[in-house]
Amino acid sequence: MAPPAQSQRSPSPSQPSGKSELSDLKLQLRKFAGSRAPGVDDSKRELFKKVISYMTIGIDVSSLFGEMVMCSATSDIVLKKMCYLYVGNYAKVNPDLALLTINFLQRDCHDQDPMIRGLALRSLCSLRVANLVEYLVGPLGSGLKDSNSYVRMVAVIGVLKLYHISASTCIDADFPSMLKHLMLNDSDTQVVANCLSALQEIWSAEASRSEEAPREREALISKPVIYYLLNRIKEFSEWAQCLVLELITKYVPSDSSEIFDIMNLLEDRLQHANGAVVLATVKVFLQLTLSMTDVHQQVYERIKAPLLTLVSSGSPEQSYAVLSHLHLLVMRAPYVFSSDYKHFYCQYNEPSYVKRLKLEMLTAVANESNTYEIVTELCEYAANVDIPIARESIRAVGKIALQQYDVNAIVDRLLQFLEMDKDYVTADALVLVKDLLRKYPQWSHDCIAVVGNISSKNVQEPKAKAALIWMLGEYSQDMQDAPYILESLIENWDEEHSAEVRLHLLTAVMKCFFKRPPETQSALGAALAAGVADFHQDVHDRALFYHRILRYNVSVAERVVNPPKQAVSVFADTQSSEIKDRIFEEFNSLSVLYQKPSYMFIDKEHRGPPEFADELGNLSIGEAEDNVVPSQRVEENDKDLLLTTAEKEETRGSTGHSQQASFGIDDLLGLGMPAVPDAPPSPPQLKLNAKAALDPSTFQQKWRQLPVALSQELSLSPQAIAALTAPQALLRHMQSHSIHCIASGGQSPNFKFFFFAQKYKESSNYLVECIINTSSAKAQVKIKADDQSTSQAFSTLFESALSKFGIP
Repeated sequence: MAPPAQSQRSPSPSQPSGKSELSDLKLQLRKFAGSRAPGVDDSKRELFKKVISYMTIGIDVSSLFGEMVMCSATSDIVLKKMCYLYVGNYAKVNPDLALLTINFLQRDCHDQDPMIRGLALRSLCSLRVANLVEYLVGPLGSGLKDSNSYVRMVAVIGVLKLYHISASTCIDADFPSMLKHLMLNDSDTQVVANCLSALQEIWSAEASRSEEAPREREALISKPVIYYLLNRIKEFSEWAQCLVLELITKYVPSDSSEIFDIMNLLEDRLQHANGAVVLATVKVFLQLTLSMTDVHQQVYERIKAPLLTLVSSGSPEQSYAVLSHLHLLVMRAPYVFSSDYKHFYCQYNEPSYVKRLKLEMLTAVANESNTYEIVTELCEYAANVDIPIARESIRAVGKIALQQYDVNAIVDRLLQFLEMDKDYVTADALVLVKDLLRKYPQWSHDCIAVVGNISSKNVQEPKAKAALIWMLGEYSQDMQDAPYILESLIENWDEEHSAEVRLHLLTAVMKCFFKRPPETQSALGAALAAGVADFHQDVHDRALFYHRILRYNVSVAERVVNPPKQAVSVFADTQSSEIKDRIFEEFNSLSVLYQKPSYMFIDKEHRGPPEFADELGNLSIGEAEDNVVPSQRVEENDKDLLLTTAEKEETRGSTGHSQQASFGIDDLLGLGMPAVPDAPPSPPQLKLNAKAALDPSTFQQKWRQLPVALSQELSLSPQAIAALTAPQALLRHMQSHSIHCIASGGQSPNFKFFFFAQKYKESSNYLVECIINTSSAKAQVKIKADDQSTSQAFSTLFESALSKFGIP
């Protein structure tokens, strides 16, 4: 029997077979256009559904645009929605087609049904065609005054869309002031929330272009507005409550009684069922009490119960988000949560990411009273089927031991881990035993007795093998087989792929040689020969250095490689306190979940209000601290300028006096110079490189490493404060003085800038942190320098450049 002939693949019933089917759709749509016969709307629905389905799967049905618009003359809301969806999709791609929709959308904006009015206005504003903005102003103005709250709510968001299409049209039509009036007087809370969101976005975007924008932004966080929103907060939706609470974190209360009033108003928000509202309220409480130490601690006690309740309820994802914020608080104040450690015990059915956070928190809250219970619980996790969690639990036990809590019992537990027949347990335990021996050398006898029974062949992980080798070298006098174990490892040098292990092996053999020379001499020669021939540069250099220093003097080599050691008191933290503070400032954001500040994971163009220098690269500075209480605005007179000038004269006078004294000393030394010269030459002026360059990563590294050379407060003139409404003006001004900005940010009244400069024809860098408070007209300046001796000279240059800002 012959196989059946292959037939052509029939088109899917959901796809048009070609132009003929689109033509049939067009004819049917024309047939129903304008028809008011019974059942026409049902037939239109079927046709509209087919058109929308084609559009959804990517088939071009734009040729039906005219017919779809003609069929839009109906009171059926479902048909209207599908028609608006179709129009909005093709109007973006083909602006010419959008002109055909203006008339019927404007007509629908005056429909008797408020739902149709709102949908039409939303579709009209969603066209996003710059040439059509003139047609949006009228419907938006009517929508903002509409009697129905849904239409007003849509109109508010429409104003924001108009602003992004044409900012000048939006501002000229005075829409921002209309939004402000609506925000303070509308009866519908969703309209109020939309107004608040739109105004924040508009004035933030206008900050660099308008002098009015900073004042309007400050007006949003004025006392009348804040209290108006607070008194209505229970009426808002959950999203709107979070928006209002975020705004309140930027408000600066006038005194402590106002702080307590705000917290009393928000007290019941901590009991809200929505985790986002609770976290936003927690952020308000924490920000308001930063300057009140005792109250701040009481806030921790108050927010503890709501957060722990949220962690134990809801989905694992929600629990993780809340737990991440709780983790941040535990790291800042572990003593507050020390009695609640059982809440951080891991449940068998929890995801790994939740367990990992809980292990870190158990480590943080451990103290003298709960260490035994916590370590006992952690040791149970070491046998967990989830290997990463088992490893983390072993490391947690070691971290608690390094905190000096119940060390005796913990060391015994770790030594028991070494005897477990699991490679990953042995590996992590070896690393921890090494750290313990560095801090508690008195435990060497007990630890080495167990470590000596471990075969190096059973340890494969590089860090664990490096730890074992370190102990073989450091305590080779107590380990009988140490030289021979090291010799066997050297024989397999070429099979060892980890450079870290080879480096430790070189050092361990050297230490062993100084303690047991006869047994180690041949192994040392083989290790140095293999190291010199190694392709890894660090291994090669270390082996060559050891060889040369041994040839020079063996006793010197011993003092270099194996000097007397002191116990390590504190191990370096993996995250700087500055980074942790930045994360705390960004509480209730993704920064807490990622455990890094926002500038580390947000692209430069999406960082929002802060403006960045062109040379910024990947570094940024987030918003300035909102908890700083601004001083009273200074009067616009020259008092500060005169004081600054006097201070400069005193500085010059003291410099001249020191120069005279130095000439007197030179004369006593017999150099033939006058004691007090008639005109002492001024010291050479510091010259900066106008084309200096510094990448952000180097700036960050230097800022962490260099000490603060100078810290001072400078006064700014009224002209400078007025010019600072656009921060870019200050960046350009400082760059004209060869001082470049690598990052800037903040909101009025607080701005933060990071500058750098380089010495002319030298690689010496100067780093500056400048925090300007426009309310007090003061600048807090910190200077760090590669060359500390020229810090004062650079400070004078920086002060001179800053004092000239705003002066024409």
